[in-house]
Amino acid sequence: QVQLVESGGGLVQPGGSLRLSCAASGSIFSFNAMGWYRQAPGKQRELVVRITKGGSTNFVDSVKGRFTISRDNAKNTVYLQMNSLKPGDTAVYYCTADDRLTYSGTWYPPYWGQGTQVTVSS
Repeated sequence: QVQLVESGGGLVQPGGSLRLSCAASGSIFSFNAMGWYRQAPGKQRELVVRITKGGSTNFVDSVKGRFTISRDNAKNTVYLQMNSLKPGDTAVYYCTADDRLTYSGTWYPPYWGQGTQVTVSS
């Protein structure tokens, strides 16, 4: 059974940094793609970044230059490094994964973690 567990959220001041972790129940290379979504109060869930098995990435424009994604296969973990945080980054962040060989339309992964709260406030 696929399990994804996020950690690392918390309260941080504007301009600060946080690193989120997503620990998977198995090898992250069993997935063809993984990603981070976020959902702020009153807003739709937003895809923050996606990374493919081959390592290509796509970031939403609002976080480009501030966020990075990385992987540690030995730990079955994907990280989201968030720098220069803004109040607008406040949201619940979700780790996601996709083991499908292909998909049609807008990407929406089948596996989700429980989420971790990130609050950016002074």
